[in-house]
Amino acid sequence: MAAISGGKNYHHGDLRNALICAAVDLATEGGPERVVLREAARRVGVSPTAAYRHFEGRGELLAAVRDHARRALADSMERAAARAPGADDPALAAEARLAALCRGYVAFAVAQPGLYRSAFGAPRTDAADGDSETPAGEVRAFTLLTDALSALAATARPPRAARPAAEAAAWSAVHGLSLLLLEGPLRRLPAQRRDDVVESTLAMVVSGTRAP
Repeated sequence: MAAISGGKNYHHGDLRNALICAAVDLATEGGPERVVLREAARRVGVSPTAAYRHFEGRGELLAAVRDHARRALADSMERAAARAPGADDPALAAEARLAALCRGYVAFAVAQPGLYRSAFGAPRTDAADGDSETPAGEVRAFTLLTDALSALAATARPPRAARPAAEAAAWSAVHGLSLLLLEGPLRRLPAQRRDDVVESTLAMVVSGTRAP
C-alpha cells in the first residue's frame, strides 16, 4: 500500500500505512539512518509489539520507505517534464523533456536530501538485500529516462536506436551530480552557481545523445 506522509497526522485505521508515514517523516528529517521501527511506533502511539505485527524488522520498514522515496522522485521528474516548454520541432521537444526530467531528478535530491538518500542509500540489512537484484528498469525514474532517450533517438533523421547504455550514462550523470551537491564538494556552492552547474551537466547529457 502506498504511503503518503501526513505531516505527523497518522490514522490508526491502517496501522501499517501509519507506520510507513511515520518512517517517511523520519527519513525526511534525517535519512535512512533515522528510520527505526520503535521510533515509528512511538510516533504513531502504539507499542513496538504492535508494529512488529506489520513489519518483521527495520529492513522491511526501510524497504517501504525506499519505495515511497523512489515514487516521490519519479513524481518530481514528471512534474518538471510537464512544465517543459513545448516546441514544434519534435527533436527540440524531446530534448527539452529529457533535460526537464533530469532537472526534476536533481531538484528532488536537493529539496529532499533525506528521502533521496533513502531511495538509494539505505543501510544494508538482511531483509533489504534482495533489492540488489531489482532490475534498474523497475525503478520508475530509470524508466522515465529510458523512454525519454528512446523518444529522442526516434527524432533523428534517419531514426536510430538509442545509444547502448545511454540510459545508464544519463542516470549516472544526474545521480552523481546529486550526490556531489548533497555530500560532496559542490554542497557549498551558492544557489546561482549550483544552478549553473546543473544546467551545464544537463546540457552535456542531452548533447551526448546526439552523437552517432
